[in-house]
Amino acid sequence: MVYISHLFLGFLMAFVGLIPPGMLNMTAVRTTIEENKRSGMLFSLGAAIVVLPQAFIALYFANYFILHPEVINRLSMAGVLVLFVLSAFFFVQARKDFKGEVKRRKGNYLFIGMLMSSLNMLAIPFYLLYSTIFEKKGWLILEHPFILIFVFGAFTGAFSLFALYTQFAVFIQKRAQYIARNINYILSILFLILGILTIFNLNK
Repeated sequence: MVYISHLFLGFLMAFVGLIPPGMLNMTAVRTTIEENKRSGMLFSLGAAIVVLPQAFIALYFANYFILHPEVINRLSMAGVLVLFVLSAFFFVQARKDFKGEVKRRKGNYLFIGMLMSSLNMLAIPFYLLYSTIFEKKGWLILEHPFILIFVFGAFTGAFSLFALYTQFAVFIQKRAQYIARNINYILSILFLILGILTIFNLNK
């Protein structure tokens, strides 16, 4: 029963944490609309794969990170510039005309998903914060094999959420022209907000 509870806790934490529209789930929607469902699912899988090391690092080194918060700050600073660059990129993309046809671009969407997910500087602090809270409540055991079970649960939760966004994109493809244009604006704003929030959190 303890194993199942850790699996469920990892699944729930990742799933709920990714429900709000963010750079990853909105990019999964955009990829599905502009490319196809397979590309969207590959992107989703790639993004979810990176959750494995992110959650593992947060839980395995939880005590170290608590004693050395400057490490998290340095990781966050490294991502600020990237977030602002991505914000500008998607703003430029949004200004371009979208003709409505499905585009066929060559690209490894599994790798793109992994790359973008690795830029999510909020992931490790997110798992670190809630894992320490759950550990204090007695819901989470920060030892093996419980850490690995939790991490696998987080992977399945993240992939399920991204896949759900991908499935949702299929139903709204009839409005592809409106959505594709505005998703670029949404992504641009999201990256900008994430960059500002990261700077704000570092100055606390």
